[in-house]
Amino acid sequence: MNGFLCVLKPPGMTSSDVVVRVRRKLGRKEKVGHAGTLDPEASGVLPLMIGKASRLFDYLVDKEKTYVAELKPGFATDTQDAHGKVISGTGERVTRAQLEAVLPRLTGDIMQIPPMFSALKRDGQKLCDLARQGVEIEVEPRPTQVHEIEILHELEDGGFMLRVRCGRGTYIRTLCHDLGQELGTGAHMGLLLRTQTGMFSLDDAHTIEEIEEAEDLSGLMVAMDRPLAHIPRVDVIPRAERFVRNGNTLTRRELRGELREGCPLRVYLNDQFAGIGRFNGESLKFDAMLLE
Repeated sequence: MNGFLCVLKPPGMTSSDVVVRVRRKLGRKEKVGHAGTLDPEASGVLPLMIGKASRLFDYLVDKEKTYVAELKPGFATDTQDAHGKVISGTGERVTRAQLEAVLPRLTGDIMQIPPMFSALKRDGQKLCDLARQGVEIEVEPRPTQVHEIEILHELEDGGFMLRVRCGRGTYIRTLCHDLGQELGTGAHMGLLLRTQTGMFSLDDAHTIEEIEEAEDLSGLMVAMDRPLAHIPRVDVIPRAERFVRNGNTLTRRELRGELREGCPLRVYLNDQFAGIGRFNGESLKFDAMLLE
C-alpha cells in the first residue's frame, strides 16, 4: 500500500504514537512515517507517508500551515502552554482592542526564540530533555513567517481564540508567549488545533478509530501524486517503458511536456505516476523511483 494517510491526531498522543498505531493496523513490515511533527498536547492534521510515499518527503509543500489556538493572557509559563509552571504575569485581562493593537508587531517576517520545551537538539540532546534536567542554555532566535493572525472569538475567561497562518517552523506556543510580552501581561497557549498543513486539511483527516475500524484503508488514502501538484508533469512515451522501469536516464526525445531544467519533475508512464526526476539539459535522471 502506497500513498498518504491524513490523520486527525488527538491530544495526548505523540506523532510517533500515531505512527505506531497505524503500523500496527497495516502490519509491522509496512513502512510508515509522519510528514511533520505535531506537539503531543496539540490536535489536528498529521499526514502520514505509507510505503513508497516516504520517498517523496522532500518534495512535499508544507511551508504554510494554519492553526486555531487559544491565547490565554495574564500569565506566562515555562513551557509556554497550559501544562507548564507559571513564571511571570499579573493575571490582568486585556481587551480585544489591546490585542488587535499588538498583532501587527508579530505578523510578517519575524524572529522567534524557539522554546526550551521543544524537540530541537543542541549537541545531540533535545532541548526539552535539557529543560527537564534544569539545564538552561541560550537559544538563538531564528526567522519565521506569520502571514496572518485573526481573532475568532473572545472567551468568557479572558482568553481569545485565534486563527494563525504561518510558515514552516513557527512555534504557536512561542507566538502566544510573545504576544503576552507585547501586551505586558504575560500569556501562554491553551488549546491548539492544526487545521491545515500544505494541501492536507481537516476535510482529509480521519480519526484513529476510523482507521483502526476500516476493513480496507485504500479508501482513506491520498494518492502519491496529489500532494505534488505544484511540481510540473512530464510523460514518457510508451516505447521507453523498459528504460523507466529500470530507472535509466531518459533523453529529451523520450519525454513529452515542459522540461524545466534543474527542478523536480513528476514523471508518468501510461498515466501512472512513476516517480520524481530532474532534467539537466540533456537527459532526465530519477531522484525517486516508484515503479517496481
